[in-house]
Amino acid sequence: MFRNYLLTAWKVFMRRKLFTAINLLCIVLTLVLLLVVTALLQNAFYPTGVEGKSERFVQAVMIEARHTGANHVRRSPLGFKLIEKYIKPLPGVEAVSAATAPETVSVYQEGRVSELLMRRTDAEYWKILDFKVLQGRVPDQADVDQGRFVAVVNASTARKLFPGQPALDQKISIGGQYFTIIGVVADAMHVNAFADIWAPVTTFPSTEYRNQIFGNFTMMVLAYKASDLPRIQQEIERVAKTVVFDDPKEFNVARLWGDSKLDLFARILLQRDGADSGATTLLTVIGVLMLLFMMLPALNLINLNTGRILERSSEIGVRKAFGATSAHLVRQLVLENVLLCLAGGLIGLACARVVLWWLEGSGLIPYLQVELNLAVFGMGLLLATVFGLLSGVLPAWKMSRLDPVHALKGAA
Repeated sequence: MFRNYLLTAWKVFMRRKLFTAINLLCIVLTLVLLLVVTALLQNAFYPTGVEGKSERFVQAVMIEARHTGANHVRRSPLGFKLIEKYIKPLPGVEAVSAATAPETVSVYQEGRVSELLMRRTDAEYWKILDFKVLQGRVPDQADVDQGRFVAVVNASTARKLFPGQPALDQKISIGGQYFTIIGVVADAMHVNAFADIWAPVTTFPSTEYRNQIFGNFTMMVLAYKASDLPRIQQEIERVAKTVVFDDPKEFNVARLWGDSKLDLFARILLQRDGADSGATTLLTVIGVLMLLFMMLPALNLINLNTGRILERSSEIGVRKAFGATSAHLVRQLVLENVLLCLAGGLIGLACARVVLWWLEGSGLIPYLQVELNLAVFGMGLLLATVFGLLSGVLPAWKMSRLDPVHALKGAA
C-alpha cells in the first residue's frame, strides 16, 4: 500500500512540474530562513567550540546598585574588585575568571595604525574557554602575576598585522606599551571569547582598576559539574548582598546574577531584573514568531494544494466509487504533500549550509563559525514534516469528503 502511495505521488509530481517547482521554491525559501535563524540561535544560546564548557559555567556582565532610601539605580559592568574580593572566594567552584569587555585600541606598526578589539584577562580565563591554539601558547599564571607584556592574537589579526610573516615574537605598540606576541589562536565570535588581542590584566598602565566595584569587567564562574550551577547562582546572589560600596550613602544594595548563555541574552534583550532572566519568555516569543512565519506560506500552499487536488476530482471519484474511504484518501493526499515538503527540506538544508558559508566568509558577523549539526538537521526535517501537515491536511480532508458522483463530474 505504502509503495503504491509513493508511486502515485511521484507521478503526480511529474505531471505538473511547474506546480511542483513552485511548491518546492516556497518550501525551500521558508525553511532556509528558519534553519539559518535556528543555527544562529543555537550557536548563541548553546555554543560549542571555544565556549564548549558553557553548560558548566555562568557569567555576569552587569551589576545593579541602588540605595534603599532613594530611587536612583545604577547598572554598570563589573569592577575587578567586585570579582576578586567577592566572587573568587566562592566555595566549590573550579575557576573564576575576570576579563575586560572588548575595547577598541590602536595598534601602531612602523607608521601603520590598526583599530582592533582588545581584552585584558586573568589566567583562569584561558582555563574556562577552550581556544584552539594554532601557534605558541596562551598567558599563564606567572605572566599575570609578574605583569608581563605578552599578548595573544587571533588568526585573522595575525594575518592583518603581519602578512606573510610569522606573528610569534613580534612586538606591537598599544597605548604606548609594547607587547610581545606569544600565541595565535583560532578566530572566535562568542560573547566571552570575542576579541582580536588578549593581554594579562596586570598590564594596565595603572592599578586603579583593582579598587573598583564598577568597571569594564565581565566574569565567568566554572563549576565542577553542571548540577552545581543552581547552588553557585544562589551563592552569587548571596555574596552580592554583602558588597560594601565606597560611598554607602550613594549605594548600599547590590544585585548580581550568574546567568547561562540563554539567560544572559534573555536578560539583556528583555531588560529583566531578578532571578528570572526571562529565558522562557524569550524562547516562547521566538517559537511563536517562527510558527507564525511558517503559517504564512502554509496558507498559500493550502490554496495551491486545493487547486491541484481539484484537478484530480475525477480520480478521487473513481477511487471512492471502488470503495476507497475518506481516511485512505486523506493519507494519500497528505503523504504526497509531506513527501514534497521533505524534499524541499533536504534542498533547504543544503541551501542553508550555503547561506551560512556565505555569512561566515562575508564578514557581516565577524569570526562567525556555525555548523548545521544533527540537532539543526533534525529541526529541519521536523519543520518540513510540520509544514507538509499544515498545508496538506485541510485540502486533503475537504476533497476526501466529495460525493463520488459530483467528483466524477469534476465538481467540487
